[in-house]
Amino acid sequence: MSAQALRTATGPRILAFGHYQPERVVTNEELAARVDTSDEWIRSRVGIARRHIAAPQESVTDMAVHAGAKALAASGLPSDEIDLVVVATCTQETQIPVAAPGVAHRLGIEAPGAYDINAGCAGFSYALTGAADALRAGSARNALVIGSDKMSAWVDPSDRSTCVIFADAAGAAVLAGRGSRDGSLGRGSRDGSLGRGSPDGWIGPVAWGSSGGNADKITVRDRHSFFAQDGQAVYRWATSLAPVALEACRRAGLAPSELAAFVPHQANLRIIRSLARQLGAPQALVADDIVESGNTSAASIPLALSRMTEQGRLHSGDPVLLLGFGHGLTCAAQVITAP
Repeated sequence: MSAQALRTATGPRILAFGHYQPERVVTNEELAARVDTSDEWIRSRVGIARRHIAAPQESVTDMAVHAGAKALAASGLPSDEIDLVVVATCTQETQIPVAAPGVAHRLGIEAPGAYDINAGCAGFSYALTGAADALRAGSARNALVIGSDKMSAWVDPSDRSTCVIFADAAGAAVLAGRGSRDGSLGRGSRDGSLGRGSPDGWIGPVAWGSSGGNADKITVRDRHSFFAQDGQAVYRWATSLAPVALEACRRAGLAPSELAAFVPHQANLRIIRSLARQLGAPQALVADDIVESGNTSAASIPLALSRMTEQGRLHSGDPVLLLGFGHGLTCAAQVITAP
């Protein structure tokens, strides 16, 4: 389907976002008291000031339920109208059972299609694409998409290269399959082009890919091991992904100069700034949620979107470029418009 057709189609829309962060906040100073690091070292290398860490008994499912409930409430869509639930996560304690059916049950969503997806920190972008395509094809009417990760359970607390970076959270989006609930397309611009005032919650086509030859750069060696990464190799790969982001803009029929915001995976502030410079969109607001939230893996993009919306930094119809990237190595980008 052409970009022009996508702009005018009554396809899936994002109705609302929601997020959840655990109560406990861990500062750089607290980490410096137990590992060889400092506030200056952490800020200069990854840009993080504080992060939220889940309680021992708090699970991926618990956080997903909180974020999903918030997104559902904001959407105004009753739970019995959701018939697809997708949870993006890489930090379940066990592979069986998956999180999505239990999340759905606890939210009062009865017997939906439900599955988990593991694309690491790119998980939400992959899940959003899969759910939107299911709605477009008529396989479901409305969907709840959640990114939820408890990275603290998989990070060695004595390893300063990882324990200062990762945190816990969940972020969610509610998708409707037939445009806005009144059947209209939202506040589309007069010429049908994307830009400020475009249809609220529009989901553009994905540009995605992988680098399987570098899969060993991010690993959990076995079920008794912690998360490990080759930080320099991952940094080089992540900062090379601007062409993927630009391709997503091209497929959406949008120039980078028309973007209102850029929300990449919140991996590292230096990576975010490098990608933003390469994008060539100086007018775009660049998400910097990592400063307050750390790297929350699959939760980072919807968490940032939800927080930016709550803070009034995003407005309905704003065109926003998303870029997820994570283990595998996997990446995915798409343009959406804010609900």
